[in-house]
Amino acid sequence: MELSSKFQTILTYICIMNLRCTVFLILLGAFTTKAQYTDQINSNRPGASIGAFAVGKNVIQAEAGLAFRNFTHAGYNNSTFRGGIGFLSLRWGLLFETLELTYEGQYISGTLNSKTQSLPIQYPSSGFLQNFIGVKYLLYDPFKKEKKVNAYSWKVNNGFKIKDLIPAVSLTLGTNVSFEENNPFPYNNVYGNIYRPVFFQNLGITVDEEPFFHLRGTLATQSHFLGTWVFVTNLTYDRYLSDYPQKSYIITLTHTLDPLWSVYLENQGRFSDLYKDYLFRMGAAYLWNDNIQIEATLGSSLKNTPHQLLINAGVSYRLDFHKDFISAEEIQESEIKKQERQLKKTLKKNTKGEKKRNRKAKRN
Repeated sequence: MELSSKFQTILTYICIMNLRCTVFLILLGAFTTKAQYTDQINSNRPGASIGAFAVGKNVIQAEAGLAFRNFTHAGYNNSTFRGGIGFLSLRWGLLFETLELTYEGQYISGTLNSKTQSLPIQYPSSGFLQNFIGVKYLLYDPFKKEKKVNAYSWKVNNGFKIKDLIPAVSLTLGTNVSFEENNPFPYNNVYGNIYRPVFFQNLGITVDEEPFFHLRGTLATQSHFLGTWVFVTNLTYDRYLSDYPQKSYIITLTHTLDPLWSVYLENQGRFSDLYKDYLFRMGAAYLWNDNIQIEATLGSSLKNTPHQLLINAGVSYRLDFHKDFISAEEIQESEIKKQERQLKKTLKKNTKGEKKRNRKAKRN
């Protein structure tokens, strides 16, 4: 329900004249605000999926942390790669509630222990796995309309309804920039440029190289049901304009245990001509306060070419400059300034008129 701008102006004027209307004005402002911004931090962590909603206008949010990765590749005589990853996501809600500018970065440093020869050889290496810049836009919001609350039935308010499965839908479009020359991890392959079989070298087959940039698009959905459950899906087409475009999906189920703790389960599948993989993750998040969340994750892949074991820990922090409504005091101050400007304008006009009349009187 939205009131016309003219009607809102009239109500605002009435409230200025009567300060007892302040409470009504605040409620009106909150009621007409679209359901995008939340009082508590809205983080994409601890999972790898992205939610459908933006952080909210004038909110700046950072999601950062450290991860440990252990890879074992059966095809390379169980050669291993062990390393640490630093990840950072920056999200900025700008212009309006449904739009978000985002950056996602991952930097890895580790050592490959190659067992393809009689004596193991170690290859230390480091580089970027990701430098993504994109824009998210909320296409559909089923929560825009206020939910009717039944004051007499907890079951009615918290029971399962089929319509609760109707998801919010967003689209994220952007590009991943690969500015490193001789990136040791092309297409996120930790065995990519570090090891090449002699057979390939003799044939003159070149190592894999990512282009300077390639495109990515993600369709995200988000459903809320039974009061404490959230179901998120991501469908992604990645590395468009590269030699190995990749399709992937992520499904994430999150359950809130209490106002501070939540747990999640997640499955991710990735498919390209270079490789395919299935990952499973589970973890928990703790709400430190309205603007800080800490989290941890354990995960593993199913295949052994390579097999991956992962451990993550991170924190999400937001700077909240969001403003849902204009207070009665601000409206009153604005109105007073407007009246002062009008009064000055009138006085100036009257002064000019008086001077003009005086000049005429002197001539007569």
